Amino acid sequence: MDTATAADDITDAIAQIEMHRQESAKVAGLATACNEALRRLNEMLHHEQEAVQRHGPGTRHPANVGALTAAIDRVKKLAGAGGKGARVHVRSQVQKRVAPSGSTYQPPRNKGRRTMGRRGDR
Repeated sequence: MDTATAADDITDAIAQIEMHRQESAKVAGLATACNEALRRLNEMLHHEQEAVQRHGPGTRHPANVGALTAAIDRVKKLAGAGGKGARVHVRSQVQKRVAPSGSTYQPPRNKGRRTMGRRGDR
């Protein structure tokens, strides 16, 4: 779809998200910044798709959907080009630790409280 016919508020919101993504990439890294931008763009896309269903295709909403889809595709390409292991997880931002040898990760064991003056390896 033609992004030139998209509503000004949608175009401005996309530009604001892009500027925020660029600033966040400097601080938090490309993957994190892209995840946040994708989340916000997907929320806007969902709202615009609902508006198309309510108001019909005769409004600017289909053009807004096209502009948002193009922005989402661009951010996904950036996230994919960010690094060898860059994966885009829209909902989950918690990364699990993996042992370097490929085996399963086992967190360090809590050794509990030790008394003073006594060795713990009896």
